[in-house]
Amino acid sequence: MVLEMKVPSPGESITEVEIATWLVEDGDYVEKDQPIAEVDSDKATLELPAEESGIITLKAEEGDAVAVGAVVCLIDMEGARPDGAAAPAKKEEAPKQEAAPVKEAPVVPTTNENATYATGSASPAAKKILDEKGINPSTIQGTGKDGRVTKDDAINAVPAMGTTTGSRGSEKKKMSMLRRKVAQRLVSVKNETAMLTTFNEVNMQPVFDLRNQYKEEFKAKHGVGLGFMSFFTLAVTRALELYPDVNSMIDGDYQIKNEFADISIAVSGPKGLMVPVIRNAENLSFRGVEAEVKRLALRARDGQITVDEMTGGTFTITNGGVFGSMLSTPIINPPQSAILGMHNIVERPMAVNGQVVIQPIMYVALSYDHRIVDGRESVGFLVAIKEAIENPIELLMNNNPKKALEL
Repeated sequence: MVLEMKVPSPGESITEVEIATWLVEDGDYVEKDQPIAEVDSDKATLELPAEESGIITLKAEEGDAVAVGAVVCLIDMEGARPDGAAAPAKKEEAPKQEAAPVKEAPVVPTTNENATYATGSASPAAKKILDEKGINPSTIQGTGKDGRVTKDDAINAVPAMGTTTGSRGSEKKKMSMLRRKVAQRLVSVKNETAMLTTFNEVNMQPVFDLRNQYKEEFKAKHGVGLGFMSFFTLAVTRALELYPDVNSMIDGDYQIKNEFADISIAVSGPKGLMVPVIRNAENLSFRGVEAEVKRLALRARDGQITVDEMTGGTFTITNGGVFGSMLSTPIINPPQSAILGMHNIVERPMAVNGQVVIQPIMYVALSYDHRIVDGRESVGFLVAIKEAIENPIELLMNNNPKKALEL
């Protein structure tokens, strides 16, 4: 019996996926539940497990876009496992091919193609373009069959401005579906929102002091580190209560105000930026936030994050400081109305009680949709975050750090 394996739905509203990588080859014997492919949707990369054991026949190429419900492979369940072969583990990755190579339109020669140019030389169309550019065909590394210089090679060739000995190669590959979707969303945000950014600086010394005092005890008891993210997440949930317009979104002619704080956190994964969501962050403690951040970051790093875990946030925090960014203007994550950008911490001179002292300073940025958030709310929101970070014992810990940290 031959089983037709169809693309399952990765989530609501997703109608198409892209075959990113086949983890098996045509004709391989596969075990039930063995990962056989990685598929990209416009929100995440997911593994496709074999539904039954048997001999597999692939029906789609890497880079193909296939509809949800379409047949991507056949499994002959009567096919026998090769003698002496153990149940295969996940296939080791060969050098990945992100997408199928773009096929060149064939050049139609006036005479027989093989007779018009030899291996490593230019086709007639390519030679004409190179002659117009004044480029010797022998200086071009051809990408065609047997090293032939194609028309595209000639179009992309740049005349040398002088003697060069370095490589002048280039690579062209199709972007993943996830990357294309991110690009589309970023452009739409710039075009469809009235986005502004306001900035402030935060003295991180009070947080440094708390972490130095309690981080070892916190980690020993809870099994997670006491990082900056829990302080900023709780500062954000407090500020959202004070300025509810920042926790709202536009739906046509209506404004939807959320009475909960689902905080999206931008993390770097193997396929690019992922934005998993901490649900009801307003109800979490320092331990709860740190545990959830760790869980989601590990799932994103291992490629296990699901669409549901990245859907429905009401506000986003992104930390460019981990990469060394001093200042940025983060782009809103639609349909949210605002995003907070954290940056690196640098010791800078600062006036404290009339004295110039060296303090660890972080610049913070709030990008917001001015259609729904006014300047007073945006500036007040960022000031509320600054106040909470600079006075965490009173504003985030109710004057009892050990109780707040559950120590």
